[in-house]
Amino acid sequence: MEVKIEKSWQEVLQDEFDKPYFGLLTDFVRREYQTKIIYPPAKLIFNAFDLTPINSVKVVIIGQDPYHGEHQAHGLCFSVNDNVAFPPSLVNIFKELERDLSLPFPKSGNLERWAKQGVFLLNATLTVEAGKAGSHQYKGWEEFTDRVIKELSERREHIVFMLWGSYAQKKGAVIDSKKHCILKSVHPSPLSAYRGFIGCGHFGLANEYLKRVGEEPIQW
Repeated sequence: MEVKIEKSWQEVLQDEFDKPYFGLLTDFVRREYQTKIIYPPAKLIFNAFDLTPINSVKVVIIGQDPYHGEHQAHGLCFSVNDNVAFPPSLVNIFKELERDLSLPFPKSGNLERWAKQGVFLLNATLTVEAGKAGSHQYKGWEEFTDRVIKELSERREHIVFMLWGSYAQKKGAVIDSKKHCILKSVHPSPLSAYRGFIGCGHFGLANEYLKRVGEEPIQW
Protein backbone atom coordinates (compact mmCIF):
# COMPACT_ATOMS: atom_id res chain seq x y z
CA MET A 1 0.00 0.00 0.00
CA GLU A 2 1.21 3.50 -0.86
CA VAL A 3 1.39 5.75 2.21
CA LYS A 4 2.57 9.37 2.08
CA ILE A 5 5.25 9.47 4.75
CA GLU A 6 8.86 10.61 5.02
CA LYS A 7 11.21 8.46 2.90
CA SER A 8 13.33 6.84 5.64
CA TRP A 9 10.21 5.79 7.55
CA GLN A 10 8.63 4.56 4.31
CA GLU A 11 11.55 2.18 3.79
CA VAL A 12 11.48 0.85 7.35
CA LEU A 13 7.70 0.45 7.56
CA GLN A 14 6.69 -0.59 4.02
CA ASP A 15 6.03 -4.22 5.01
CA GLU A 16 3.79 -2.94 7.84
CA PHE A 17 1.76 -0.89 5.35
CA ASP A 18 1.29 -4.07 3.30
CA LYS A 19 -0.23 -6.08 6.18
CA PRO A 20 -3.99 -6.82 6.10
CA TYR A 21 -4.71 -4.97 9.36
CA PHE A 22 -3.22 -1.76 7.95
CA GLY A 23 -5.48 -1.98 4.90
CA LEU A 24 -8.51 -2.29 7.20
CA LEU A 25 -7.24 0.61 9.30
CA THR A 26 -6.78 2.78 6.21
CA ASP A 27 -10.31 1.97 5.00
CA PHE A 28 -11.73 2.84 8.44
CA VAL A 29 -9.81 6.12 8.68
CA ARG A 30 -10.73 7.15 5.13
CA ARG A 31 -14.45 6.56 5.84
CA GLU A 32 -14.21 8.53 9.07
CA TYR A 33 -12.67 11.56 7.33
CA GLN A 34 -15.38 11.42 4.65
CA THR A 35 -18.28 11.34 7.10
CA LYS A 36 -17.16 13.07 10.34
CA ILE A 37 -14.85 15.74 11.69
CA ILE A 38 -11.55 13.98 12.40
CA TYR A 39 -8.31 15.34 13.85
CA PRO A 40 -5.59 16.05 12.93
CA PRO A 41 -6.16 17.22 9.32
CA ALA A 42 -5.54 14.18 7.09
CA LYS A 43 -2.33 15.59 5.60
CA LEU A 44 -0.83 15.84 9.13
CA ILE A 45 -1.51 12.26 10.32
CA PHE A 46 2.18 11.41 9.86
CA ASN A 47 3.54 14.84 10.78
CA ALA A 48 5.77 13.45 13.56
CA PHE A 49 7.41 11.11 11.04
CA ASP A 50 7.75 13.78 8.36
CA LEU A 51 9.47 16.23 10.71
CA THR A 52 11.78 13.67 12.35
CA PRO A 53 13.35 11.07 10.02
CA ILE A 54 14.34 7.82 11.73
CA ASN A 55 18.08 8.58 11.80
CA SER A 56 17.44 12.04 13.29
CA VAL A 57 15.58 10.74 16.36
CA LYS A 58 17.33 11.60 19.64
CA VAL A 59 14.38 11.65 22.05
CA VAL A 60 11.01 9.88 21.91
CA ILE A 61 7.96 11.12 23.82
CA ILE A 62 4.95 8.80 23.70
CA GLY A 63 1.41 10.17 23.96
CA GLN A 64 -1.86 8.29 23.74
CA ASP A 65 -4.39 10.12 21.56
CA PRO A 66 -4.47 13.30 19.46
CA TYR A 67 -6.28 16.27 21.01
CA HIS A 68 -9.93 16.21 19.98
CA GLY A 69 -10.70 19.95 20.09
CA GLU A 70 -10.86 22.31 17.13
CA HIS A 71 -7.50 23.54 15.77
CA GLN A 72 -5.51 21.69 18.44
CA ALA A 73 -4.04 18.50 16.94
CA HIS A 74 -1.42 18.66 14.21
CA GLY A 75 0.18 15.23 14.38
CA LEU A 76 2.64 15.72 17.27
CA CYS A 77 1.84 14.41 20.75
CA PHE A 78 1.22 17.07 23.44
CA SER A 79 1.71 19.85 20.82
CA VAL A 80 -0.89 22.35 19.63
CA ASN A 81 -0.98 24.77 16.72
CA ASP A 82 0.16 28.36 17.13
CA ASN A 83 -2.40 30.69 18.75
CA VAL A 84 -4.18 27.80 20.51
CA ALA A 85 -4.55 27.78 24.31
CA PHE A 86 -2.22 25.32 26.04
CA PRO A 87 -4.02 22.13 27.17
CA PRO A 88 -3.45 21.22 30.85
CA SER A 89 -0.81 18.51 30.22
CA LEU A 90 1.20 20.89 28.05
CA VAL A 91 1.02 23.56 30.77
CA ASN A 92 2.56 21.06 33.18
CA ILE A 93 5.29 20.14 30.68
CA PHE A 94 6.21 23.82 30.45
CA LYS A 95 6.05 24.15 34.25
CA GLU A 96 8.57 21.31 34.58
CA LEU A 97 10.81 22.87 31.93
CA GLU A 98 10.71 26.11 33.90
CA ARG A 99 11.54 24.29 37.15
CA ASP A 100 14.16 21.97 35.62
CA LEU A 101 16.01 24.26 33.21
CA SER A 102 14.77 27.76 34.17
CA LEU A 103 13.13 28.14 30.75
CA PRO A 104 10.32 30.71 30.54
CA PHE A 105 6.90 29.66 29.26
CA PRO A 106 6.97 29.85 25.44
CA LYS A 107 4.48 32.01 23.55
CA SER A 108 3.31 29.02 21.48
CA GLY A 109 2.48 25.42 22.36
CA ASN A 110 3.64 24.31 18.91
CA LEU A 111 6.44 21.79 19.48
CA GLU A 112 7.61 21.56 15.86
CA ARG A 113 10.80 23.26 17.04
CA TRP A 114 11.49 20.15 19.15
CA ALA A 115 10.58 17.74 16.34
CA LYS A 116 13.03 19.42 13.96
CA GLN A 117 15.82 18.85 16.51
CA GLY A 118 15.12 15.12 16.80
CA VAL A 119 12.33 14.88 19.39
CA PHE A 120 9.93 12.28 17.97
CA LEU A 121 6.49 13.19 19.33
CA LEU A 122 4.54 9.96 18.78
CA ASN A 123 0.93 9.33 19.73
CA ALA A 124 -0.07 5.67 20.08
CA THR A 125 -3.25 6.43 18.08
CA LEU A 126 -2.82 8.85 15.20
CA THR A 127 -6.42 9.99 14.59
CA VAL A 128 -9.51 10.85 16.66
CA GLU A 129 -13.10 11.99 16.10
CA ALA A 130 -13.87 15.58 17.16
CA GLY A 131 -14.99 15.72 20.79
CA LYS A 132 -14.61 11.97 21.34
CA ALA A 133 -11.40 11.05 23.14
CA GLY A 134 -10.20 7.53 22.35
CA SER A 135 -12.68 7.08 19.49
CA HIS A 136 -10.05 5.59 17.13
CA GLN A 137 -8.36 3.33 19.65
CA TYR A 138 -8.21 -0.42 18.94
CA LYS A 139 -8.63 0.02 15.18
CA GLY A 140 -5.01 -0.86 14.33
CA TRP A 141 -3.03 2.28 15.13
CA GLU A 142 -1.59 0.76 18.31
CA GLU A 143 -0.19 -2.21 16.39
CA PHE A 144 1.41 0.17 13.91
CA THR A 145 2.99 2.40 16.57
CA ASP A 146 4.24 -0.64 18.52
CA ARG A 147 6.18 -1.56 15.38
CA VAL A 148 7.55 1.99 15.13
CA ILE A 149 8.89 1.84 18.70
CA LYS A 150 10.36 -1.63 18.11
CA GLU A 151 12.16 -0.43 14.97
CA LEU A 152 13.61 2.56 16.81
CA SER A 153 14.83 0.34 19.64
CA GLU A 154 16.42 -2.21 17.30
CA ARG A 155 17.85 0.00 14.54
CA ARG A 156 19.18 2.87 16.62
CA GLU A 157 21.09 3.33 19.86
CA HIS A 158 21.42 6.07 22.50
CA ILE A 159 17.86 7.37 22.15
CA VAL A 160 16.18 8.90 25.22
CA PHE A 161 12.67 7.47 25.67
CA MET A 162 10.41 9.54 27.94
CA LEU A 163 7.62 7.29 29.19
CA TRP A 164 5.06 9.39 31.05
CA GLY A 165 2.26 7.43 32.69
CA SER A 166 1.38 3.74 32.79
CA TYR A 167 0.09 3.64 29.20
CA ALA A 168 3.38 4.90 27.74
CA GLN A 169 5.36 2.64 30.05
CA LYS A 170 3.48 -0.47 28.88
CA LYS A 171 3.94 0.59 25.27
CA GLY A 172 7.66 1.08 25.89
CA ALA A 173 8.14 -2.44 27.26
CA VAL A 174 9.86 -3.50 24.00
CA ILE A 175 12.65 -0.91 24.30
CA ASP A 176 16.15 -2.31 24.89
CA SER A 177 17.35 -0.56 28.05
CA LYS A 178 20.94 -1.65 27.41
CA LYS A 179 21.08 0.46 24.23
CA HIS A 180 18.86 3.38 25.21
CA CYS A 181 18.08 5.74 28.07
CA ILE A 182 14.59 5.16 29.50
CA LEU A 183 13.10 7.88 31.71
CA LYS A 184 9.80 7.11 33.48
CA SER A 185 7.39 9.23 35.46
CA VAL A 186 3.67 9.72 36.01
CA HIS A 187 1.70 11.51 33.28
CA PRO A 188 1.80 15.33 33.09
CA SER A 189 -2.01 15.46 33.30
CA PRO A 190 -3.38 17.58 36.18
CA LEU A 191 -4.64 14.35 37.76
CA SER A 192 -1.11 13.06 38.34
CA ALA A 193 1.47 15.76 37.53
CA TYR A 194 2.10 16.68 41.17
CA ARG A 195 2.68 13.05 42.12
CA GLY A 196 6.04 12.98 40.35
CA PHE A 197 5.99 14.60 36.93
CA ILE A 198 6.75 18.03 38.35
CA GLY A 199 10.22 17.39 39.70
CA CYS A 200 11.14 14.48 37.39
CA GLY A 201 13.96 16.46 35.73
CA HIS A 202 13.59 14.56 32.47
CA PHE A 203 14.57 17.43 30.18
CA GLY A 204 17.87 18.08 31.92
CA LEU A 205 18.58 14.35 32.24
CA ALA A 206 17.91 13.85 28.52
CA ASN A 207 20.39 16.57 27.59
CA GLU A 208 23.05 15.24 29.98
CA TYR A 209 22.70 11.79 28.41
CA LEU A 210 22.83 13.15 24.84
CA LYS A 211 26.00 15.10 25.61
CA ARG A 212 27.54 12.01 27.21
CA VAL A 213 27.01 9.97 24.03
CA GLY A 214 28.32 12.76 21.78
CA GLU A 215 25.01 14.20 20.59
CA GLU A 216 23.90 17.83 20.55
CA PRO A 217 21.49 18.54 23.42
CA ILE A 218 17.94 19.67 22.66
CA GLN A 219 17.12 23.38 22.83
CA TRP A 220 13.90 22.87 24.77
